[in-house]
Amino acid sequence: MPRLPDLTYDRLSPAQRKVHDAIVAGPRGRVEGPLKVWLMSPELTEHAQELGAFCRYGTSLPKRLSELAILITGAFWKAGFEWHVHAPIGVEVGLARKVIEAIRTGKKPGFQRVDEAALYDFARELLETRRVSETIYQRAVAELGALGVVELVGILGYYGLISMTITAFEVPIPNGAPEPFSD
Repeated sequence: MPRLPDLTYDRLSPAQRKVHDAIVAGPRGRVEGPLKVWLMSPELTEHAQELGAFCRYGTSLPKRLSELAILITGAFWKAGFEWHVHAPIGVEVGLARKVIEAIRTGKKPGFQRVDEAALYDFARELLETRRVSETIYQRAVAELGALGVVELVGILGYYGLISMTITAFEVPIPNGAPEPFSD
């Protein structure tokens, strides 16, 4: 059960409606999950969703690598809603099901693609140790490019915010789907 009231459209303030309508008109097409929580603060929602649209749809990284970064972050935070939304997208954009399942269960995947392995090692090291070793950093730059690494950190940060919102406000998984991180 979410910790904030369900904000139905008819109960939104004019500022909340403006942001809600902008999200619906954009590539997401709907306001759900953490975006509904953020609507309590229209200013936060406006700025965060713009960053999110870039992180999800506009970086130089291929969709497959963006989704890998999103899944790594969602699994790190055990953010069920995020996993529920992005695991199917990961399959659609070319991530191997066994890679997705390994990430979900906290195991290191056996990657067939070197760019995925480099991204995974960079993301996990940054999330787990709050640092990135020179070896891991150089490998990520070699595989993703300097721009790709900068944008990867942006994706990890943005989806960290998303995942923390999901966790802090107990955003439920839609449609009664099973919790992917239950023990």
